[in-house]
Amino acid sequence: MGKRVQPRHGSMGVWPRKRAKRSYARVRSWNTKEKGLLAFPCYKVGMTQVIAIDTRKTHISKGDSISLPTTVLECPPIKIYSVRFYTEDSYGRHVAKEIVVGKDKHLWRKLFTKKTSELKDINAGEFSDITITILTQPSKTGIGKKKPEIFEARIGGSNDDKLAWIKEHVGKEIPVSEVFSEGEYVDSHAITKGKGFQGAVKRFGIGLKASKSEKGRRTPGSLGGWKGQQHFMYRIAHAGQTGYHQRTQYNNIIFKISDKPEEVNPKAGFKHYGLVKNDFILISGSLQGARKRMITLTKAVRLYDKRKRPLPTIESVASAGGEAA
Repeated sequence: MGKRVQPRHGSMGVWPRKRAKRSYARVRSWNTKEKGLLAFPCYKVGMTQVIAIDTRKTHISKGDSISLPTTVLECPPIKIYSVRFYTEDSYGRHVAKEIVVGKDKHLWRKLFTKKTSELKDINAGEFSDITITILTQPSKTGIGKKKPEIFEARIGGSNDDKLAWIKEHVGKEIPVSEVFSEGEYVDSHAITKGKGFQGAVKRFGIGLKASKSEKGRRTPGSLGGWKGQQHFMYRIAHAGQTGYHQRTQYNNIIFKISDKPEEVNPKAGFKHYGLVKNDFILISGSLQGARKRMITLTKAVRLYDKRKRPLPTIESVASAGGEAA
């Protein structure tokens, strides 16, 4: 058998590989061509598989029952915490005004004072952009966490459309079915699984040196051309933090959105998670991150093929124990 050859991996676009500052991701790119809220937070439950009928017209398994790997996300409803109004000048964008319109009993301190009445006097034309901060409700799930996450999300449309949408949803719970639909492509933003301090072989995939090589076998063979005076090139593979990085996964298809948790819950609950108690989403394939970690879904920003592909007809969902629900 020939020698297995694998090139070293690791994109310089995500350098340096440091630990993320918080357990949920910051979204930096938005598809502003869509209308309404552009993001929704969910909690990763785990993976399962669905038995479905293949509806692809030109596929070899058309009309047959196939097994598809899926990720289960629990999506408790969200609330608007505050509204931010931006102005723009030669130095960039600035928050000119922020109005808090929501609250949660599990917040350990008051970030701002509540001034809901000020929304009536706002002129949307005075500002360059209007965004909201979202308040999650993990206390409605079974993950054992009560303190909500607060993060900023954008809304599509003109400023007048944004302000009208905000006034309509202030003080109300927003379900995931109002933001996304079945068959839609979404991007997932999350923090990957943390693996601690790892060596260069696991961290970058470099090959092992010869068995009689001196000064270590799992270390890089060369420190590069600039290695004098306590320096070395930053591109050289070295040991360091692995995992717990912010990453984005593009173009994931939503197979199903449902408000009936019994359709997906196994008898004993999902491993290391428990039972799903709220609306849930089934997404094709695997998503980054550990169980119970928040994943932010956004409207797809890199959707080159805009044709809406036919969804497979789901017959049953296999639970974590292997039984169909």
